[in-house]
Amino acid sequence: MSDFQTRITRRRLLASLGTLGAASMTGLIPSLVRAQGTAAGRVVVVGGGFGGATAARYLKIYNPSLDVTLVEPAARFVTCPFSNLVLGGLRTMDQISHGYGGLRALGIKVVPEAATDIDAAGKTVTLSAGGKLPWDKLVLSPGIDFRWGAIAGYDEAAAQLAPHAWKAGPQTILLKSQLEAMPDGGLVIMTVPANPYRCPPGPYERVSMIAHYLKTNKPRSKILVLDAKESFSKQSLFMDGWKRFYDGMIEWVPSTKDGTVLRVDPKDLEVETEFGQRHQAAVLNVIPPQKAGLIAERAGTVDKSGWVPVKAGSFESSLVPNIYVVGDASIAVPMPKSAFCANAQAKVVAAAIVATLSGQAAAPASWANTCYSLIAPDYGISIAGVFDVQDGKIAEVKGSVGISPRDADAAFRKREAEYGASWYKAISMDTWGEAAV
Repeated sequence: MSDFQTRITRRRLLASLGTLGAASMTGLIPSLVRAQGTAAGRVVVVGGGFGGATAARYLKIYNPSLDVTLVEPAARFVTCPFSNLVLGGLRTMDQISHGYGGLRALGIKVVPEAATDIDAAGKTVTLSAGGKLPWDKLVLSPGIDFRWGAIAGYDEAAAQLAPHAWKAGPQTILLKSQLEAMPDGGLVIMTVPANPYRCPPGPYERVSMIAHYLKTNKPRSKILVLDAKESFSKQSLFMDGWKRFYDGMIEWVPSTKDGTVLRVDPKDLEVETEFGQRHQAAVLNVIPPQKAGLIAERAGTVDKSGWVPVKAGSFESSLVPNIYVVGDASIAVPMPKSAFCANAQAKVVAAAIVATLSGQAAAPASWANTCYSLIAPDYGISIAGVFDVQDGKIAEVKGSVGISPRDADAAFRKREAEYGASWYKAISMDTWGEAAV
């Protein structure tokens, strides 16, 4: 088998693992639990995204007798994956929005409120309307919050003028409307934070999709990317794609060449860099530094880093027992903060909780990840890997990491784009039990 074929086979395997994920890897645990007629327990899940919705769904699949409640204020969840395609004009907001009917059909209670506080000792979740939910085990999938003020001048109010769009929804619509209103020849500035942050290659897919929109509609416009890092995920593949499709349109500035932004003037859409240079935009997209969602802090699970340390095999909080934290909020390096990882982590958590409530030991954990990025219509790239626990820590499985080859032809890139679309459909079904409209 050629190296080319090996990489394709590995990506297809990882894509299938992403759909099955830890459900197949830990599938023996739930069947054993059901066979023994385990008594029901109460599990509350906070957050209805890729991590939380998956955890709720698989808890109920693994042990239908569990009392599972999902706390999520939004009637429909808008995904960050594929939101960049909305900016590029390749998807609509409806096509990246998901409801909870599939979870309700399994018998999961969906509470349309926000969780405002956690009493870890008393094992209750306080809701925005004032009620409280008791639990035996708690799963938090709070996603990210922003470190407002970490960039001088950039706070929550400033985001209404210079949107971050790093939580998909109204911010995505705002950024899209600003791009549409911008005159041809305008400058789009994007600022990118240092690691860690949600979706490492996400900013660069966004650059690609904005560039596609501009090339199609406002071809005299430019994009300036001011980056607080020296390198980024899939960099050579992105750079190759930018040269092929958007040559002369995109300028990327790393930190050592004055890419770190220290101040933002949202009214004038101006940024000031570390070396004192100022840039003014027609559209300013500021992606600020991030931390774990606030409810994780209220639960006492966040350490000084702003993120949540977890036990490698189960994702139970290292600081607070009986609370499990999945997705972007957790410290799970070398796993990236991705939707695929959140989905895979949630299945391991569900299996661990079911096993623990039945007095059994959880099976050894492993996770898969594949991240697809679109540079242009019919031109996709990807990176993939498998992770397990080694010496008590999460680690990459040797030889599992695969990345799209730089010398691939157009047919290969088109298949990667198709794989990405299929992945999104499959993981949406796997998470919410129903696809978007």
